[in-house]
This record gives sequence, C-alpha cells and structure tokens, in this order.
Amino acid sequence: MSTPSLSEQPRRVASVDAYRGFVMFLMMAEVLRLGRISRELPESSFWEFLAFHQSHVPWTGCSLHDLIQPSFSFLVGVALPFSLLSRKSKGMSNGQLWAHTLKRSLILIFLGIFLRSMHSTQTNFTFEDTLTQIGLGYPFLFALGFAKPRVQWIAFAGILIGYWLLFALYPLPGPDFDWSQAGVAADWEHHLKGFAAHWNKNTNPAWAFDQWFLNLFPREKPFLFNGGGYSTLSFIPTLGTMTLGLFAGQWLRDRKPDLLKTFIVLGIALLAGSTILSWIGISPIVKRIWTPGWVLFSGGWAFLLLAFFYYVADHLQIQKPFYFLMVIGANSIAAYVLAETFPSFIHESMEIHFGKDYFMWAGEPYYLLVRGAFQLLMLWLILRWLYVKKIFIKI
Repeated sequence: MSTPSLSEQPRRVASVDAYRGFVMFLMMAEVLRLGRISRELPESSFWEFLAFHQSHVPWTGCSLHDLIQPSFSFLVGVALPFSLLSRKSKGMSNGQLWAHTLKRSLILIFLGIFLRSMHSTQTNFTFEDTLTQIGLGYPFLFALGFAKPRVQWIAFAGILIGYWLLFALYPLPGPDFDWSQAGVAADWEHHLKGFAAHWNKNTNPAWAFDQWFLNLFPREKPFLFNGGGYSTLSFIPTLGTMTLGLFAGQWLRDRKPDLLKTFIVLGIALLAGSTILSWIGISPIVKRIWTPGWVLFSGGWAFLLLAFFYYVADHLQIQKPFYFLMVIGANSIAAYVLAETFPSFIHESMEIHFGKDYFMWAGEPYYLLVRGAFQLLMLWLILRWLYVKKIFIKI
C-alpha cells in the first residue's frame, strides 16, 4: 500500500494513546505501594503476585513493571513517523526538523536529570532513567526515520550485534577482583555463569564506562557503581527498542495490509528467539543493562500489547473502555512529571488539612493502598482536565 502524501493530515491512532496510557498508568500506580502490603501480609499469594509485578526483577527475567520503560521507548518510535508526517505537512524544512529534534533531545535529558535531582543537595548527573535514555538516542532514531526500511533493519541489527560484541569481548573479573568496587557480593545468587557471565552486574563495559564518564561531572563523592546495575550506555540498545517502534509506526502510518497478523507473528518470533538465546547462554534477558536479548524479548511483548490495543481500539473501534487510559496516554509527558512530583505534594496537603491519620479508617496494611488510590485519582483528574480542555503538553 502506498505511503500517504505529506500533504495528508495524520490521524490520531487510538491504540497508541491507549497503550501509552496503560504504560503510564503502571508507572503512576507505584503510589499504591503493593510491595508494602505484600510484606505486611506474607502469607497472601495474591498480594505477592501483585507486588512482584510492581517491582523490578533483581537481574534476569521480567515482571510487568519491567515492561514500562521499553514500552515507553517503543512508543516513541511508533510516534515518530506520525510526527514527521505532521511537521512536513506544515511545511517544516529538514533543517527546522533537525533543530526541533535536537531541542527535544536536550529537553528530555535535562528534564530527566532535574527529576532525578529532586531532594538532592546538588545536581545528580545520571543518564540511565527513561527520559535521558530516550533523549540520548532520539537524534539517531530521527535520522533513521528518513532512511529506507532496508537501512533501518541493517542499523537495528548493527546496534544489537555491536553492543553484544562490546560485552562479549570485555574481560571477566579475575580471581583477585575487588567485588566491593562493584557493589555486589562475589557469591550473589543472581550472578550468571559461563559465557553469560559477561553480562553480570557491575563487571561489564557499561559499568567501566560510567566509572570514567560520570566522574567527569561534579559529585558529592566519586562514582563507583550504580546500585541497580543501570548504565548510561544502555541508550544504545534502547535505540534498538525505539527502532522496533519505528517499524511499527511506519506500518501503522502506511496502513500495512495484515497489520494485526504482522504484529502478532513478529511479537511471538521475538519472544521465542530471545528466550532461546537466553536459554543457551548467548544473550541473557536483563533489563537493567538492556541486553540485546532484552531488546528482542521486551520488543516482542511491545508488539503483542500494541496488537491487542490496535485490534480493540482501532480495528473493532471499541474505545470507550480505554477512555481512562487514553486520558493519560494523550499527555504522557505531563503524566510522567506529575507522577514524579505531585504524589508527595498531595500527601503533605492532605496531612495539613485532615491530619496525619487521614485514611487510617482503612486500617493496616491497607492505609497506603487507599492513600495511593486517592493520589492516583487526583493525578488522573488533572490529566482529564487537560484532556477536556485539549491542552496537550509536548516537547
């Protein structure tokens, strides 16, 4: 099917807003503190299950919460073809498009640093969070947006293979390695064995890079390691995740025949391929350092989730059940900032006006759940007001 002309006004895709809203809701729902409830009720498998999926796995594997960042990154790629179509239809030149792209990239990086520096005594120069990772990779994604599909696929493969080689060729720690410098015990239960050990926590090239790079910035004390194992260089494979989204966005924009089948088949293939690679120890599935295996695994889930929302919201045109999510998804940047800043403000305000025991009627351990649900409702009402007023905050 032919590509729409640049003069054609791009349509809004309900499934993208719904999927984005689902992802942001999972992030905002952290205020429900399900892990705290699970600890208070250790015999409940129900709360244990919910708590697991509202937390990150220690190293290998995946929970629902682990899919938030790759889904958000994937959807940045999905949105790019529509953004290019919209801006081209308004007569923007390539120079203007690049200027906007670089501006957006810098804003995302600085916003990520700003949010990570809240409650700190000085600027916390860190580049492993969602916004900075997207900001670092976005100019490269933008360049790929102008390339032919064949070039895009070659670039995608090059990103994964190149990043895999970077880790595979990095020497493993020797018998005299000082594990305290890596912030992890030598006998940590989640250490990988054999060849897969090249992707262990804080003993890899991304960790070594950050020991140099992050110490170029002012810090309270020298950077030795990231407690969670996260790293700056993860923006490179994150670009691979965004590129998968770029493919999906182009197919959506071009109204590719058998689109739903393509999403499902590709999603299953990515899940199967990544699982096999991890099982044989070639590329483990580790979100914290964004291994190539993780790019494929999380990309598979992203395609399947997009397929679900596309089938219901766009194919069947059933959108009312997704209204709650679309309100959030249409203002994802606002939702992100609100989720990072407003819950504590809401809590402190409630304490001022209703005392420190507000919502204690719910009793322990459900007090935090009810309080979090109230905070979540307040955030959603703010986003709904923006949605009704057609105020959409974009970068």
